[in-house]
Amino acid sequence: MKRTTTVAVTAAGIALATALSACTSSKPAENAAGSAADPSAPAASAAAPVDKAAKDYNIQFIQGVAGDEFYISMQCGAQAEAAKLGVTVTTQGPQKFDPTLQKPILDSVVAAKPDAILIAPTDVTAMEAPLKAAAAAGIKVVLVDTTTENPSYATAAIASDNEGGGKAAFDAIKALNPNGGKVMVMSTDPGISTADARVKGFEEAAKADSAFSYLPVQYSHNDAATAANLMSSALQKDPDIVGVFAANLFAAEGTATGVRQAGKTGNVKIVGFDAGPNQIKALKEGTVQALVAQQPSGIGKDGVDSAVAALDGGTVNPKVQTGFSTITKDNVDTEGAAAAYQSAC
Repeated sequence: MKRTTTVAVTAAGIALATALSACTSSKPAENAAGSAADPSAPAASAAAPVDKAAKDYNIQFIQGVAGDEFYISMQCGAQAEAAKLGVTVTTQGPQKFDPTLQKPILDSVVAAKPDAILIAPTDVTAMEAPLKAAAAAGIKVVLVDTTTENPSYATAAIASDNEGGGKAAFDAIKALNPNGGKVMVMSTDPGISTADARVKGFEEAAKADSAFSYLPVQYSHNDAATAANLMSSALQKDPDIVGVFAANLFAAEGTATGVRQAGKTGNVKIVGFDAGPNQIKALKEGTVQALVAQQPSGIGKDGVDSAVAALDGGTVNPKVQTGFSTITKDNVDTEGAAAAYQSAC
């Protein structure tokens, strides 16, 4: 694992409130070759810093899905950095996290010949060929959040350490259930690089601990209502589930609804990934016990920095991983507040 865990339970059994009270964060670094660096070191810079770009570049940001606070926060970070550097960022995205909806947007953007594209690919295979074509046309392509099977065409790839985030989510559930039990993951769809990595990190950690029994992952297709139905069905089959890792924003929202509808609030501990307003609300209400928050604003900032550096002929780090924070009810209004996602810029 590329980082130290953010939450832990000692052998002596530290009280739960102590184990989950601090808003901990981690910022892994990657060197230029993409190999893991010392997890205690500061995050690698996306590019050599500049005060102003050489010209007002046209940078297009294509979100994974429009209206998601994660991507809104990323947009805010990108726009703030663009204003600082004197370039223009235009944002759009599909209404669902779906390559059949994202590809036409990408094709239209490529036809307009921007200087650079920041994009969160919605599928590791379906989006690779059109992105390769964009790069072949001379457009700088920066992958933000998600990636494709072979991202060698990209100027840079910037994302959270998602395996580390999945491991941290298991550690949070373990702190909430020190005696072990059945646990599962509510994810979105297979084939999404970030979600797959979160599932992998959680699954490996759970299977390595004999006190826990790992149930098959459920896929909600990025739909909160589907996640709620799947959670209800899972609890009918295994009413003794003690913990669920909800691997993205909509999965967390739907999982919380399913647990509540099953009358299992308090019995099933939920750790969500992402920290949108609905998840913060659920955390404060006690429906969700912890949130693993990414740093989407930082990803957006680094994406713009990478694009501008590449266009200016500067130095670009081809692979950067950003950290995350663990938010609990105890810190949500203090240091955890800074990690919450934005609904608007």
